[in-house]
Formats: sequence, structure tokens, C-alpha cells
Amino acid sequence: MLKGKSILAIVPARGGSKGVPLKNIVPINGIPLISFVGKVIGQIQEIDRAVVSTDSEEIARVAREAGLAVPFMRPPELSGDLISDLQVLTQALLETEKLDKRNYDIVVMLQPTSPLRKAAHVIATIEKLVNENYDSVWTVSETDAKYHPYKQLTVDQGKLNYYDHRGSGIVARQQLGKLYHRNGVAYAITRQCLLEQKSIKGIKSGAVIISDTLVNIDTWADIEMAKFYLDKELNSGQKS
Repeated sequence: MLKGKSILAIVPARGGSKGVPLKNIVPINGIPLISFVGKVIGQIQEIDRAVVSTDSEEIARVAREAGLAVPFMRPPELSGDLISDLQVLTQALLETEKLDKRNYDIVVMLQPTSPLRKAAHVIATIEKLVNENYDSVWTVSETDAKYHPYKQLTVDQGKLNYYDHRGSGIVARQQLGKLYHRNGVAYAITRQCLLEQKSIKGIKSGAVIISDTLVNIDTWADIEMAKFYLDKELNSGQKS
């Protein structure tokens, strides 16, 4: 709880990942991905309750071993590739509130696919939401200029073109304004935003910019990269 606001953390972890099967429990250095989330949640006293939303009995088992609660299973109709975060969070929020016989003011979505996440990142997101009265706050990272929309191209039947016609006028990266992308570390959203605005962003949204190195797991290559940075972090800590 923060300033009288009750906080529910929801960990979405469906079992139908295509690129990396059962991605959410793939071990990195012997630790299942979802266990990294459990460790971070245990360091955040502002979180009143944390639940996992999954359709997989195997993920549920591993999550419970990591100390996370799985009080219900996600219904099959919310387990497809095209199901939105809004649908998953809304169902999990309402189901948890029904079980707990109470309402939660804030939902924090913590996807298992960000093993380099720190408790400080999540706390900063929650504090910004509450202290500055936002509908939502997302964590973001600055996008490398080479991936700016003005630098992107399309290829249609072999014909090359600019994704945005304004790209033809770009001759130096200094002409490009800063852009940011969501990094998957944390999303803090008010109950009103989810249930009344029916959005995970809402009308008034803020950002916590993270400059730390992060990896969002989508592929086996991402897993290898996460291993590299976690080993580097561990070795750095041992030297200090």
C-alpha cells in the first residue's frame, strides 16, 4: 500500500508461447523466468497482493514453488495469441477481488520476460503513478536512433521506399528527436483506468525512463543475452 492506495501485482504467464515454448518458466542460470518476478515482488513492501494469471498447470506449479500465488486458472477464452493485456488484467483483477472480498486501487503488471528488472524500477513506477495522479505509468527505454521511424524502409514486391516520406530529408541522426519504447519492466495502472476507461494507458499517462541494460525475452537469442548480463552482474557483485 502507498498513501492509502492498495496495490495488486498481476503476473501474466500464459503457456502458449510460440517462439520459446513455455517461455515464462525457461531457466536462466538454473532459475525459471517467473522466479525472477517472485524475487522482485518479495522486495517491494508496497505491493499488498500478487497473483499469477496462467492457463498452464506446469507454469502454475513453478510459480507456486517461487512463492507466487495462483488462486485461479486463466479461462481458455483468454489464452489465445490475440488476447490483449487489458482483457487479461481485467479478468485477473475482478477474480482476485471476488476471492479477496475487497477492491484494489492499483494494478501493477509484471511480465516474467524481464529478468533484469529491479525492485527499484517497479517502486519508481508505482510512486510516480500515485504521487503525480496518473491513470497509468509505463517503464520505457530510449530507442536507438537507427530504429527511428524516419530511418525505416518498406519493401513491396521488390520496390524500396521510405516507411515515412519524411525520412528522405534525414541526413544526420542529430535531426531525429528522442523516441522511447516500452521495455516490459513494469506497468502501473489505476483500477478506474482498467475498468472504466477500459485501457492500460488511459487519458493521463506517464513514463519512467530506465537507462539500465534490459533484455525482454522473446527468442532463444534473448535468453542467451540475458544470461550474459546476469553473469556480468553477478561477477561485478562478487568483485565489489
